[in-house]
Amino acid sequence: MSTLTISILVSLVIIIFVIVIFAAAITKGYSYKHTVDRLEDNPYIRTEEKNAETQKE
Repeated sequence: MSTLTISILVSLVIIIFVIVIFAAAITKGYSYKHTVDRLEDNPYIRTEEKNAETQKE
């Protein structure tokens, strides 16, 4: 086989490998279940009760 043919085959193998890895990453990203924490569980948000306690003091 000539050098050109070998180069083309190697290039095609690399391209197919990149496409497969790209598709796997997208599939894994879409299958991840995103969740949202409740506001009551968030320590960075002050609730109305804490605001009322602060105002009393």
